[in-house]
Amino acid sequence: MGKAQPGRRRSRSDLGIALVFVAPALIGFVLFYLVPTVRGIYLSFTKYSTLSLADPKWVGTANYEAIAKDPLFWNALGVTLEYVVINIVLQTALALGLALLMHRVAKSTIIRGALLLPYLMANVIAALLWFWMLDYQIGIVNQIIEWIGLPRVAFFGSEEWAIPTQALINTWRHMGYTALLIFAGLQAIPNQVYEAAHLDGASAGQTFRKITLPLLRPVLVLVLVVTVIGSFQVFDTVAVTTQGGPINASRVIQYYIFQRAFTQHDFGYGSALAVILFLILALVAFIQMKFLRGNESDLD
Repeated sequence: MGKAQPGRRRSRSDLGIALVFVAPALIGFVLFYLVPTVRGIYLSFTKYSTLSLADPKWVGTANYEAIAKDPLFWNALGVTLEYVVINIVLQTALALGLALLMHRVAKSTIIRGALLLPYLMANVIAALLWFWMLDYQIGIVNQIIEWIGLPRVAFFGSEEWAIPTQALINTWRHMGYTALLIFAGLQAIPNQVYEAAHLDGASAGQTFRKITLPLLRPVLVLVLVVTVIGSFQVFDTVAVTTQGGPINASRVIQYYIFQRAFTQHDFGYGSALAVILFLILALVAFIQMKFLRGNESDLD
């Protein structure tokens, strides 16, 4: 019998070492992500209550048929879409502006690090902070509004302002982190490109439109995918402040899932709602990556 080749023995040894390092993350993924996902998909086809000792009862697509006729689901989906649009537009625009300022003006590491402070704050703490500041009676924001001669605003108590207020709070909290992601993309653009544009007489606006935005596209697509997925999963701010009110004006789909599964104890229906949300997020991410060409770079 021939001797094993040293290269093959070494590759098997490296594979074993790699599996040892990957194993904790893989076990965690299987136990806390894969198994609950598979069980959730199964429960979405059953009638199951957490208050009952009975096993889940298979009902086929009955939960999905009920969701299609559920006005609260369609209201929650519409409210969530409104939140996503406001949050994404404001957060991306402000983050892009902050990133450009960091790239061109603010060179201090302290200033750049300070932008992350709201992001390091827990969602619940940020929500409570703004809930008190925007309170109709004692909130400092409404006191300033009244001081300049304008009527007070029920930020969390009116149907018109509930969702925009939630979106503004989360925009404030996340735009610093998003700006740092975009700033990292700006750092990867070669200075020679800007120098060539300057020699050709391009203005600042032309340079931004024709060079910065195209070369920044992969990073912007990544930012959009991450922020859109995160926006669809908003829950903490709503749960702490409005709890879906007033009159379902801020009942986002994540909060509706929580209510059906843990308040009304209808785990089968809640699981079906979660599966639909998962499919929506997968479709949105696919469309963004496909049509915005997020996996391609103009630097090549």
